[in-house]
Amino acid sequence: MNISKDCAVTIQYKVTDSQGKPLDSGNLAYLHGGYENIFPKVEAAFEGQAAGFSTSVDLAVEDAFGARDESLVRVIPKSEFPAGVKVGGQLRGANERGEPQAFYVKKIKGPEVHLDGNHPLAGLALRFSGKVVDVRAASEEEIAHRHVHGGHGHHH
Repeated sequence: MNISKDCAVTIQYKVTDSQGKPLDSGNLAYLHGGYENIFPKVEAAFEGQAAGFSTSVDLAVEDAFGARDESLVRVIPKSEFPAGVKVGGQLRGANERGEPQAFYVKKIKGPEVHLDGNHPLAGLALRFSGKVVDVRAASEEEIAHRHVHGGHGHHH
């Protein structure tokens, strides 16, 4: 089966920075066809391909996680910081528009906690290498939910 809209695609992937430093790897199942489950440029490279296909795609900053937004960097008093969360952890909060926002704990310094709402890979050009492991028709439920269920997809 070739990859087309509403296919559940499972890939093995590796992400490196532009100098080849490994940043992430693993297996991923995504719903193909503009559901925003994978970078659009990577999805375009997989269009029409079948299991066994491998590719590498260079992603400019704007094709990956976008530019850093320094307005998403926050410093809060340690007294407002939830117990048990450590450097490297993640907190849920709201951005200046009141929309939900994830913040990463960058450092704890004295009475201050430094948070960053940018994705950890924001501002980086990346290389995405992937191999198609499996392609199947997505279920009606997966299409309705806009993501793949089970395996390396989403679990409800």
